[in-house]
Amino acid sequence: MPRATPDAAKAAHTKLLRQEAGRWLKAAREAAGLTQAQLSEQVGLRYYTFVSQVESGVGRLPIETQAAWAKTLHLDEADFARTLLAYYEPELHRLLFESDASPSRASA
Repeated sequence: MPRATPDAAKAAHTKLLRQEAGRWLKAAREAAGLTQAQLSEQVGLRYYTFVSQVESGVGRLPIETQAAWAKTLHLDEADFARTLLAYYEPELHRLLFESDASPSRASA
């Protein structure tokens, strides 16, 4: 099956959300009193430039690293993951956390 052509508006919106996520992460890092290099070291990254890429919206945090970032930034892990999900996967966030459908009604 051929892949759908990327929607330019959707791509622009995704880019904007990643930039907003980056600003949120940068603010959290600064509130924790950490430099990019210190955060990088504490979460086990080889290069601090990854932190820079994430904060600029170029990259995104892999799911498997989110708990380490949350702990290092002194944030609740679940809230941290939920916030990033809202930025990175807004439709999934909406379905999981903003839907009126409960599991019992959905399976009925």
